Amino acid sequence: MGGELKDVKELTAWRCAVQLCWAVYLASRKLPPTERFGLTAQMRRAAVSIPSNLAEGYGRGTRKDYRQFVWIARGSACELETQIIIARELCFLDEPTSAALTEEVQRVLQLLSGLARSLSS
Repeated sequence: MGGELKDVKELTAWRCAVQLCWAVYLASRKLPPTERFGLTAQMRRAAVSIPSNLAEGYGRGTRKDYRQFVWIARGSACELETQIIIARELCFLDEPTSAALTEEVQRVLQLLSGLARSLSS
């Protein structure tokens, strides 16, 4: 399974997901204090879930498990994208911030889809 990688941290998708997580943490500081246990926590949890699931799947050691966790990570990315839209619609995030986050999510989704395809072959 992982003959080409010695560590999940070498994976572009993992590195981009960690970068996205960092960006979400910074952006979510702009959300109102009343959202600390609501949307802020949900966005951060979804963002952290993406690289975490990649690491867990990789660590399981089988292609089947790895592929399953890649799909879970992809689901978390979709969840995060929805939360960014909600935060923008509620005027918690400005347009440039939400657009930049959405662009990063789309990049991660593309990488995850490619990874899932490669694990299926």
